[in-house]
Amino acid sequence: MPKDYYDILGVSKNASKDEIKKAFHKAAHKYHPDKNGGDDKMFKEANEAYQTLSDDTKKAQYDRFGAGYQNMGGGGYGGQGFNPNDFGFDFSGFGGQAGFDAGDLGDIFSDFFGSGGGRSSRSKQNRGRDITTEMQISFEESIFGVEKEISITKTSSCDTCSGSGAKPNTKVKKCSTCDGQGQIRENRQTMLGVISTTRVCVQCDGQGEIPEEKCSTCKGAGVSKKTETLSVKIPSGINSGEMVRLTSMGEAVRGGEAGDLYIRVYVSKHKIFSREGNNLIMPLTIKLTDALLGVDQNIETLDGQVIIKIPQGISHGEILRVREKGVPLGKSRRGDLLIPIKITIPQKLSKKEKELVVDLQKEGL
Repeated sequence: MPKDYYDILGVSKNASKDEIKKAFHKAAHKYHPDKNGGDDKMFKEANEAYQTLSDDTKKAQYDRFGAGYQNMGGGGYGGQGFNPNDFGFDFSGFGGQAGFDAGDLGDIFSDFFGSGGGRSSRSKQNRGRDITTEMQISFEESIFGVEKEISITKTSSCDTCSGSGAKPNTKVKKCSTCDGQGQIRENRQTMLGVISTTRVCVQCDGQGEIPEEKCSTCKGAGVSKKTETLSVKIPSGINSGEMVRLTSMGEAVRGGEAGDLYIRVYVSKHKIFSREGNNLIMPLTIKLTDALLGVDQNIETLDGQVIIKIPQGISHGEILRVREKGVPLGKSRRGDLLIPIKITIPQKLSKKEKELVVDLQKEGL
């Protein structure tokens, strides 16, 4: 009976690539022969199905000709193979089998063989965790930028031992667990052959050395929890919800690089001004007589007082533009200040005012 790749992965013919990939991962975890209850045959069939359905060309040929498309010159699996260099695996004894995709199986292997992955894994383990916090600033501060202090509690390098984990003025010795290599290499026999994985030595945190006497403050960890006050420069023109990154200001780890600190900035609303891209918006309400006759108006901007000219006969809703009074775009450029005009109409008129309006009406105004 012909193989039904869709049935093997449990997806429909209209499934997206992401759905196909998730289904393959689920099947691979379920049937992996190194797992209790695994099924070698089903594992291979799931991989065969995925290699076909995840490739647009192969999928089209399979949909047209069925599983026999491989014998019709439309390409098979001969050109694809598992690349051991991608994950630091050594496939001695693998025998040149093809059809496995390293990118998709890498995370599956990590479930069975620990954190393995050579340099990539070591790099990840020797870097501290990134952390995120929040900060509220005023509208004016978001436009012109500001420098603020923030207090945050995090894992930092130990002040007593400067992160070494050793008692001050004492020596270190070679780690006996990894023989000073900082890494431990393990070989496992699998259906794919012998797979070699490398993991960071947890005894010395990849340093290859351990203190003869541990630091009394951090107990040899090299890091400790404490509250730090940091100075943060908020750039001009930042939008609410954007993040500022402080490199290496995240959580520390012994013998490695500290993570980063991300600060999400929230901008308070202003009672007068709002923002539209790099322009500032400032609605201005004027009297009907000023709209009819024109007037020089003194307004308060974020830069201080500015006199603008209200032209004679301006209409309700027109927008005046004051150049270079908006959001800074560097050292020499800025956006503009846009002023939408609102004209107030008197609700009640005196007898004299009404007579004047009637006269204007007679003049056709």
